[in-house]
Formats: sequence, C-alpha cells, structure tokens
Amino acid sequence: MRVLLDMGLPRRSVGDLAALGFDAVHIGELGRARETDEGILALAAAEDRVVVTHDADFARLLALSRAKRPSVIHLRIPRLSRELVSRVLSALFKATGADLAAGAMVSVSETATRLRRLPLV
Repeated sequence: MRVLLDMGLPRRSVGDLAALGFDAVHIGELGRARETDEGILALAAAEDRVVVTHDADFARLLALSRAKRPSVIHLRIPRLSRELVSRVLSALFKATGADLAAGAMVSVSETATRLRRLPLV
C-alpha cells in the first residue's frame, strides 16, 4: 500500500509504516506543507497513494469532483500518536485493502469505521 500522510499527522509515522512494509511519505517531507487539499488529492492520484488525513474537507472534495481516485482515509480520532496511527492504519489496510485499491473513502472514529466506494454521489 502506498500512503501519503497529510499535515497534522505525525511525521515519524512514516518510519513506523515503512517498518510494517508500507510505502509511506509525509506531505511535509516532500516540501509541500502548504499544499492545498486539491493539490494533495492530485499528487496522491498521480502517485497512486492513499491519502491519510485529519481533514474532513477531503470527503467534500471527492463528492464534488466525483473522482474515482485517490482513496482517502479520514482519521477522526483525537490526539493521534504515531503508534496509534501505525496500529490503526495497519489494521485498516488489512481489512479494507481491496476497497482502497479500487477507490474508497474511509472514515475512522474511536468507535466505528465507515467505508464508501468512490465515486461518492
């Protein structure tokens, strides 16, 4: 799984995810810390990466564009540590990997996970 972590998520999660076998990058490490949400979606689509974010705007942008890519994971969990990010994503990739590969919007809270296939309508 190729992953693009958005600002607001711990940069050190990249190393943790890499140790688990994922190809992860952080938008800040790419020198694009001020990138727009639209720019992040375009970058992720071009590089076939799943966007992982705290930002609820990505679901709205996907719905408006009716895009089929990239997949987005919206982590709605407060106070995310790097360990929690790695643990949540690792379990999520195992459970929803096929959906993410096909194009999906996944919202994860402390109590539930909601998956919708793209395009959102």
